[in-house]
Amino acid sequence: MISLLRKFFILLWRIWFYIVLLIPILILFPFLIISVAKDSWYVYFFRMAQFWARFILYGMGFWPQVKRLEKTELGKSYMYVANHTSMTDIMLMLHTARNPFVFVGKQELARFPLFGYFYKQTCILVDRGDPKSRRAVFESAQQRLSQGLSICIFPEGGVPDDLSIVLDTFKDGAFRLAIDHQIPIVPMVFYDNKKRFSYNFFSGSPGKMRVKVVNFIETKGKGPKDRRDLKEETFKVIHSELLKDQTV
Repeated sequence: MISLLRKFFILLWRIWFYIVLLIPILILFPFLIISVAKDSWYVYFFRMAQFWARFILYGMGFWPQVKRLEKTELGKSYMYVANHTSMTDIMLMLHTARNPFVFVGKQELARFPLFGYFYKQTCILVDRGDPKSRRAVFESAQQRLSQGLSICIFPEGGVPDDLSIVLDTFKDGAFRLAIDHQIPIVPMVFYDNKKRFSYNFFSGSPGKMRVKVVNFIETKGKGPKDRRDLKEETFKVIHSELLKDQTV
């Protein structure tokens, strides 16, 4: 009986997630439409996206706690990366990052009503099965970086189906872009998102969401031959933090 009651409340809570996701979009809709009309207005869209993200996080009973070992400089471009375990990773990244950035994300998310429209207008979309799409990502990233923006990629490429995986293998894209554009990598560790709101539907709970922004990894002077080492270094930094947290 208790288990069934708990599942019922989790079901209501999960439905509430999609309601709080839509409420700020509907309220801000005219301003969002205007903000995506010109590339130069993207920064205004980004600040509204941060409001949207925080509305969802706090509306779901999540309390972000951010620890920064190093701080970004305003007006400088970065490559933001983090482990990927939950839909809330997008919101937590928007909450944590101080510099306006553009997501590089899967093309499939553009299918969602309303959210998908703004996702398509503002993110760099990639079809991982199409080599031409991957090349177009680099051109789009160059354009965004020239505007003074940063880039965000979840280097696992998606959420692992096996929830026991601590950190899945990293794809090359984020590190190739960071080297090509000589921008620092900003690794972030999301400790609690899988526990708080995983893709296992009848799971999760309100509570704290801890983030650690670890020391940046520099790419200046590095070339294509350094991509693998850069990827492995970033993986080890995030993976070791996640393992340490499991033993505490």
